[in-house]
Amino acid sequence: MQKNAEDLKSDGSLTKRWIMYIIGIYILTIGVSLAIKAGIGISPQSSLTRVMTVVYPGLSQGTYNFILEMIMLFLTFVVLPKGFKLKNFTSLIPSFVLAVCLDFNLKMTGFIQLDLYFSKLLLLILGDAALAFGLFLMIRADLVLMPIDLFVHTLVMKTQRKWGNIKTIFDCSLLIISASIGLIFLHKIMFIREGTVLNAIFVGQYLIFYSYLFRRVKARKDAANNNNLIDA
Repeated sequence: MQKNAEDLKSDGSLTKRWIMYIIGIYILTIGVSLAIKAGIGISPQSSLTRVMTVVYPGLSQGTYNFILEMIMLFLTFVVLPKGFKLKNFTSLIPSFVLAVCLDFNLKMTGFIQLDLYFSKLLLLILGDAALAFGLFLMIRADLVLMPIDLFVHTLVMKTQRKWGNIKTIFDCSLLIISASIGLIFLHKIMFIREGTVLNAIFVGQYLIFYSYLFRRVKARKDAANNNNLIDA
């Protein structure tokens, strides 16, 4: 995905790209909310922030997510202080937008109550589709990396390891932290189930699918434009 991201980038104006980016954040948070309501496991990042809302419900999940992003930004500086730039602080702006949208969409989906496992699975699939589409729009906008992604990118630069391997280690670390907090404070592991594994599989495959569709549509549009030029 990372190797082929260049041809996905939007060539629109900065304003249009920011609009696309914010829409992507909003759709992403809809996907996260639906996955949470499915109740059969969520992503590593969501599982950590979600379990914190159970340990200390005084703060919302969006707030915990923003706190996590700030921690990741600090760790980015710790790992590679010479490569840290003041503009990296701008990554907290979309992080704040994400936190607000997440809390809003969690409230909007609060009415969803499912009993059948099949319906929960379908909701998870739908949620992951929305999550991946939001990511796709953010990738296309090509603007600011969220602090968590910036931290992973910094680790890649520091270790010279493959991005996919570092991301896997990072996600597994979040799962371990989430499970540990659950066991220590709640005496059980919460929000880490089969849906967590499915999330990792589905989101990646959805991104590949959306990228494929985009390239097909773009190729047809370019071909049509070329034909029009020839006819003219």
